[in-house]
Amino acid sequence: MLEREKELAELNNKLSDLRKLAEDKQADFSSEIEGLEEKLTRMKKEAFLNLTAMDKLALSRMVERPTTLDYIERIFHSFIELHGDRMYRDDPCIVGGVARLGDLPITVIGQQKGRNTKENVKRNFGMTNPEGYRKALRLMKQAEKFHRPVVCFIDTPGADPGIGAEERGQGEAIARNLMEMVSLRTPVISIVLGEGGSGGALALSIADEIWMLEHSIYSILSPEGFASILWKDSSRAKEAAQIMKITAQDLQQMGLIDKVLPEPLGGAHHDPEAMAAVIKEHLLKVPFRTMLEQLDDVLERRYQKYRRIGAYTE
Repeated sequence: MLEREKELAELNNKLSDLRKLAEDKQADFSSEIEGLEEKLTRMKKEAFLNLTAMDKLALSRMVERPTTLDYIERIFHSFIELHGDRMYRDDPCIVGGVARLGDLPITVIGQQKGRNTKENVKRNFGMTNPEGYRKALRLMKQAEKFHRPVVCFIDTPGADPGIGAEERGQGEAIARNLMEMVSLRTPVISIVLGEGGSGGALALSIADEIWMLEHSIYSILSPEGFASILWKDSSRAKEAAQIMKITAQDLQQMGLIDKVLPEPLGGAHHDPEAMAAVIKEHLLKVPFRTMLEQLDDVLERRYQKYRRIGAYTE
């Protein structure tokens, strides 16, 4: 947890204690409560006004941060989860299925982290296996067949790097998703919720629009990994994070993402309901039905979007 988060938590605990005492009618603490509330609001604004890239990385990794399933529950209704890649097994790191956004049938797919050690072991700490990417692609192709838009939620430190994942074709699974998503004949919106790390995130990111939450990050690898490779010193991660331009604001400025979604003061974990409402509001504004009627134009814009990304010199 960020140091400033600890200070805010301590102040919040004091405020809760005073409110409890006031409710028990032990004394009149109204003036003290009002003063603490004002101080807490002021500290939150100051604390989260000028966050560094490393601060945002820490926020994106917080275990309290809402997960894919938290957002699915709050944004969509009639969600039916589908399982398995029809080749090897079901990967619990990827959750997906059919749901409704308002009255529109959609397919929703996302990477799921856990809240505790047991859940994280089950979800493989958000690191997707090849069968997870194949499950995601199966659901995308199903969405294409039945003319359902696709919404992807991204939250992973990266794809599973283990021997088993490599033996089962991790690289091929990611590459196939990239290839298929470029020409997928249905609208796709991808939203980075927390961490968007490496090819593990990219495999769900070939979309008509990529959105990021205000304090999320999206990068080729972790700053620790970057520092270890470039300088052989992982302790320089903070410096690496600044150089890598991993924040939503930096990436929007460079034209790599399309939209930054504002988070509640202090981060999405302080008010998951409000954050979900922001995401839903923006999703409801996407002209999915019009896009389904103009798929050739949608695919051409998607293709050109990725042709324009990047710069090189000869």
